[in-house]
Amino acid sequence: MNSLAQYPLPDKERLLADFLALVQIDSPSYSEAGVMQWLSGVLGDAGLQLTIDNSTMHTGSQTGNLIAVLPATPGRTDRVYLSAHTDTASPGEGIMPVVTDGVITSSSDTVLGGDDKVGIAAIVETVRVLIESDQSHPEVVILFSVAEEVGLKGAKAIDGQALGFNGEPCFVLDAGGLPGGVIIGAPFHIEYTARFIGRQAHAGVSPETGISAISMAAQAIASLPTGRLDEMTTANVGTIQGGSANNVVAEECLVTGEMRSLSEDRVYEVKEKIGALMDKAASDFGGEVQAEFTLAYPGFKLAEDDALVQLVLETARELGLAPAASYTGGGSDANIYAGKGLKPLVLATGMTAVHSKDESLAVADLVNITQLLVALVLRYRA
Repeated sequence: MNSLAQYPLPDKERLLADFLALVQIDSPSYSEAGVMQWLSGVLGDAGLQLTIDNSTMHTGSQTGNLIAVLPATPGRTDRVYLSAHTDTASPGEGIMPVVTDGVITSSSDTVLGGDDKVGIAAIVETVRVLIESDQSHPEVVILFSVAEEVGLKGAKAIDGQALGFNGEPCFVLDAGGLPGGVIIGAPFHIEYTARFIGRQAHAGVSPETGISAISMAAQAIASLPTGRLDEMTTANVGTIQGGSANNVVAEECLVTGEMRSLSEDRVYEVKEKIGALMDKAASDFGGEVQAEFTLAYPGFKLAEDDALVQLVLETARELGLAPAASYTGGGSDANIYAGKGLKPLVLATGMTAVHSKDESLAVADLVNITQLLVALVLRYRA
């Protein structure tokens, strides 16, 4: 590997200007066209090959996902993917950023939008640095997704087969914490909807002729595994709705929930157990339950000694950052890309207090994550 001292540094002023410009472009979920227009102009002027896909029919967004390609330098045939999402959480319209003592916050009554515009700015600056450098680099394919905050919809609509996903690394810039941190695993996530069906009756006149769907659901919920089931696995009952009036034995009750695990076998084991317990509760009362289980997204898990993980940790260490590998119980576009054939890692970008009006970003962390990304792309070899 080359000495990190040989690697070009990001242009701090240009990088900061890009970030400040990006957060002032309103882009709530489904309304990301302004950011895509900005990116198309900047990356198009830089000479990248740009495609906006036809995913709007699947996502409901006003624009498709943007795929940008920076060709490899002569002699290189390997490829690396970079990813960030273009939508922001609410309240995220009319953001007015301010920099005070090296920290960026929103001066308006909104989030800052660092989730995920710090990722976008870092990727854009990385591309500029690579173009301005004469150093060898792989082909860089950038995935700018829409509607991530509302169910990873943009990533789900990306055609991995058409893009040739084939086990290449994908650095997803979408985690809180200091640059140098990396998420190396995220869970398989299954959601369920269970409709308990009993028999309606007048609660004061003939309750014995009724079958309470609410009682059925209550027994099921009391028996279900919930909370942290083991180091890798959680389960939760999220909502319960049922009944029509106090004097009516409830005919229907709807229960929703989820289970997550870093182990695919374990998450399906929990699914089967929950389904069986629901069936038992319904049977005990003489009613029925109609349960539907849906894989919200697949999981992924890399070992800490994996070569790609070690590349990130070693590079962070040599840059003077604090390397740290960890697993998470949450999902991101990385989960979707893993299921479509890439090898993702989620990089910490310096975001703090995301999805809140207290969100902030240190300018130094914006620079650090960009410097790390530049070094990773230049150090990567297939």
